[in-house]
Amino acid sequence: MGRYSFILCVSLSLTQVAAYSQPAQTPVLHIQADEATAAVSPLFSGMMTEEINHAYDGGLYGELIQNRVFKDDAARPVHWSLAQEGATASMALDDTNGLNENLGTSLRLEVGSLAPGARAGIANEGYWGIPVKPRTVYHASFYAKAAAGFDGPVTVSIETTNGATVFASAEVGRLSGDWRKYSVTLKTPRKIAPTADARFVLTIGSAGTVWFDLVSLFPPTWHDRPNGNRVDLMRELAEMRPRFLRFPGGNFLEGDSITNRFPWKQTLGDLAERPGHPGCWGYRASDGLGLLEFLEWAEDLKAEPVLAVYAGYSLAPKSELIQPGADLAPYVADALDEIEYVMGDTNTKWGARRAADGHPAPFKLTYVEIGNEDWFDGTRSYDGRFAQFFDAIKAKYPQLQCISTVGNEQPAEKRVHSRKPDVVDEHYYWSEAGFAQEAPSRFEKYDRNGPKIFVGEWAAYEDVVPWDEKSQHLPPTPSLKAALGDAVWMAAMERNSDLIVMQCYAPMLVNVNPGGRQWRPNLIGYDALRCFGSPSYYANAMFNANRGDVVVRTSGEGLNQGKTAALDYSVTKDSAHGILYIKVVNVTGEPQPLRLEVAGVKRVISHGTAVVLTSAEETDTNSLSDPVKVAPVTEKIEGLAPSFTRTFPPYSITVLKIQTK
Repeated sequence: MGRYSFILCVSLSLTQVAAYSQPAQTPVLHIQADEATAAVSPLFSGMMTEEINHAYDGGLYGELIQNRVFKDDAARPVHWSLAQEGATASMALDDTNGLNENLGTSLRLEVGSLAPGARAGIANEGYWGIPVKPRTVYHASFYAKAAAGFDGPVTVSIETTNGATVFASAEVGRLSGDWRKYSVTLKTPRKIAPTADARFVLTIGSAGTVWFDLVSLFPPTWHDRPNGNRVDLMRELAEMRPRFLRFPGGNFLEGDSITNRFPWKQTLGDLAERPGHPGCWGYRASDGLGLLEFLEWAEDLKAEPVLAVYAGYSLAPKSELIQPGADLAPYVADALDEIEYVMGDTNTKWGARRAADGHPAPFKLTYVEIGNEDWFDGTRSYDGRFAQFFDAIKAKYPQLQCISTVGNEQPAEKRVHSRKPDVVDEHYYWSEAGFAQEAPSRFEKYDRNGPKIFVGEWAAYEDVVPWDEKSQHLPPTPSLKAALGDAVWMAAMERNSDLIVMQCYAPMLVNVNPGGRQWRPNLIGYDALRCFGSPSYYANAMFNANRGDVVVRTSGEGLNQGKTAALDYSVTKDSAHGILYIKVVNVTGEPQPLRLEVAGVKRVISHGTAVVLTSAEETDTNSLSDPVKVAPVTEKIEGLAPSFTRTFPPYSITVLKIQTK
């Protein structure tokens, strides 16, 4: 993701554009089912991820404590407050009593006096609240030490923000003068209503001074992984059936400066050794979701990692770069170390480190992306930087495919010429009308002898470009209108699967609380308790779940694929089972009939299924309060034959699943 992106400015709506090509009679789609025009890459559709919109911290990563190592602000303990009842107490950051060299700041609590039965302590607000659910087990931990004269216990609790109701609590043993880790399990009762109006509290019951560091609270996680991911969001991602995960992301990879790039080596091992680092979207990253966690995230979804390595260029606020040659050599070596961590045997240095971190088996890796959006490099050093990384990676790992971050959507002078990239990464953030106009013919004119294409970031927006401040006043996730633009784009990419080997929407995730997002549109929205998929999410999921292994030859009458039409389409086939997946997008506000002619098969089974995503208005969308207002409906269909007519609803995306023999 970049601060700015390639854009096609189009002012027409999808309906207006389509009106120019309304057919006078029923159009026909000819499907030659026994002729494949391309194989569909097994990694065709996946996910792009980066730390934006609180996608990791406050999102997918399960940690509930915000500012757990007290580094989010150098002057004050943001997101923490005093919890005191009948006591005199104060708290402050302490840079002289850190846990270790990596976690050099602690929070000092000083309690002067307490009335009988009183308490004093510190409270964390979480990420827009601590989510409390009935009969839920939470795992809490913290490091603490006490000044001389205090050896009392610490009470750990989850309670309402006003302290009136305690949902769960436990007590840990007496503190000492040395740093020690304390862990407890908290279980909420059965008969409580879910709420995010809660906080996490550590309190003591007598006067004294106590230091705290690395305070953590985890709910249940996906596959019960320690330091794992949020269950409901992982379930949403799993239902998309992604085949790859691109990480650690766009700007998050390169950082706002060279020193703030993604520090993969500092994200390994014990959380107590991870200092975190400044993010590039206005908040600090904990790096609890580090390199191994990214790889396990992909593994848990049965997806293949697509690794992006830092290539010597950082974009904002002021571009910084390392020129090719000797100065860049340490960064090339660092990338080779990272690749070794991912796929090296345990007899290698970094393969052994991965095993020590708990994952002896190497991960499968096919693609390595060199940098991120390097077309912003005004010095045009990327050709030389790419070549230096390319040569080093190919020398050690000749089987790996190297991706250039400068694609054919950029001017020729910005692209790599000294080497032939295996794949180029192209990014498209266009209006829904822009996609509707460009999708039918864009990739057909590409040179098939050039590098393969990875459409590594794309999304349709409705009316306001994502980087315009006005977009902050729009819903964080897209409407059906944008999803229709997404669908015609996905159909175009699918038809051109001989060229496009991978593609993924971006961004995926957004915390919808005020202040939680920096970009829109996004696929999946959430707060502390709930999540929902946007219409674009369902469009992606429909395409991913219904795709064959080959693209089938098609031709249309009244379906001009050279310019925008009322209906757009793609057809793939499961060649092992004879199943046709026919995707049809109606971008207009009127029902559109289509006659389908299927040739090259012995017979068409008369019954099948249709999955339809539609709504009464193209502006309809989903939200926390109405999460499935626009959601697909699956229905049984009858009367299928080698020739049949179906009318597609207004503003709709339809997948027909037809069995042939």
